[in-house]
Amino acid sequence: MLKTALTDLLGIRYPIIQGGMAWVATWELASAVSEAGALGVLGAGNAPVNWVREQIHQIRAHTANPFGVNIPLFSPFAAEVVELCIAEKVPVLTTGAGNPTPYIKPAKEAGIIVIPVVASAALAQRLERAGADAVIAEGEESGGHIGEVTTMALVPQVVDAVRIPVIAAGGFADGRGLAAALALGAAGVQMGTRFICTEECIAHPNYKQAILKANERSTMVTGYSIGHPVRCLRNPMARDFEALEKRGASEQEVIEFGTGRLRKAVLEGDVVHGSLMAGQIAGLVRDIVPAKVLVERIAQEAEDILQRLPAQLIR
Repeated sequence: MLKTALTDLLGIRYPIIQGGMAWVATWELASAVSEAGALGVLGAGNAPVNWVREQIHQIRAHTANPFGVNIPLFSPFAAEVVELCIAEKVPVLTTGAGNPTPYIKPAKEAGIIVIPVVASAALAQRLERAGADAVIAEGEESGGHIGEVTTMALVPQVVDAVRIPVIAAGGFADGRGLAAALALGAAGVQMGTRFICTEECIAHPNYKQAILKANERSTMVTGYSIGHPVRCLRNPMARDFEALEKRGASEQEVIEFGTGRLRKAVLEGDVVHGSLMAGQIAGLVRDIVPAKVLVERIAQEAEDILQRLPAQLIR
């Protein structure tokens, strides 16, 4: 069994965290991943408190295992959702797209494990000092909102910069990736794109099929002009977004063009006008399986690889 600092910290069986993807990571997926022995994470996105509360209750109705809630700090409801998580005694809180420092102390005082997403070693150090229990070092290979440093370069530098556990994110879909992350010094991995193609994920079948058809060159990044780069699969919407930015559209035009596009893809299955957020690892996603099968397969692959490695060395 792959026992690491992350499994000890979270009380989970496998060192795998499911990414808290807005619209995609609902209670159905989060509870299935947690029940499988990894950490399922509810994606709060920009959702209001009442929706998040109901989702938390549904997760608890379907698993007794630890789970988390992800809060993007640009959400207008972020502060209220943090208060809700404290009141509901959510086991784990992950954050992204902003500075979680004001929320770390009250969350920890409520017994919540706080794990922010970071895109630099400097930010990881700052959040460690603020009391974060672990950090997710996310490279630019990931889907959705991204930073500027690749996972391979970022993870070992964050590992060297902090004493708390580091979770590697961006570019992971199988046991080889998990084994590689452990070799880099990480205590586990976070995966988003790979979990979209599970049976429990509510994403539209068209979205899942687009990921299954992808290769290593199928993604592109838009949003640089407004300082919020997002990685998604190439489609007419993404190309139109890119053209809009190239002609110098205003920030307001760009924001209005992109608003609601992820929902259109996830719920309506519109692969032409919707935003198909996915990471570069989409090319390794080749099947749709139950979350339990996926988690156990990845953990077993990683364990087998780590056991075989010594025999591969020429002495």
